[in-house]
Amino acid sequence: MEYFDAKLVISAAGKNQWPDSNLPEIVLAGKSNVGKSSLINTLVNRKSLAYVGKTPGKTRLLNFYEVNREFMLVDVPGYGFANRSQKELIDFGTMMEEYFHDRQQLRVCIQILDLRHGPTKDDLTMLDFVRSNSIPVLIVATKQDQCNQSETAKNRKMISEKCNVPLNQIVLFSSKTRKGRDELMNKIQTYLQ
Repeated sequence: MEYFDAKLVISAAGKNQWPDSNLPEIVLAGKSNVGKSSLINTLVNRKSLAYVGKTPGKTRLLNFYEVNREFMLVDVPGYGFANRSQKELIDFGTMMEEYFHDRQQLRVCIQILDLRHGPTKDDLTMLDFVRSNSIPVLIVATKQDQCNQSETAKNRKMISEKCNVPLNQIVLFSSKTRKGRDELMNKIQTYLQ
């Protein structure tokens, strides 16, 4: 399953800028340096659809990417990045509340974690927030290429326990080797039905 027709529709600062679209939406949430942009680029087979910066915390808006006129990937600002003002944190919270409460097209949240370290306190808070809005969650553990086989198994089990999800709901992913890309696309498809 290959996706090539992908474009950035809008970077929205607020609800009034959300695209007027009925396409189902897959939201991607994760820490600032967890590899969300690389994951988006790998999924849609593009090198630079989503900007991959050297400095974490560059995404400040909701980025809506249309894929094959079939669905939207929505990249939300990364959390857990210390270099944010109090006002930015409040704005971020308001933006997230509105999107998760009001967006009818939202089908699933892909919660992105770093396989090497497992879920942080911020990851678990985000997971609770998504679940409190009755939105299904799919866990993707990135940077799998940086773990050996025993670390992968041990850390996957730890993520399963801490996040309270079955092992088969954790996709091991590497944008470098493309491991997990097809599995993740297949899982996304089940939420688009």
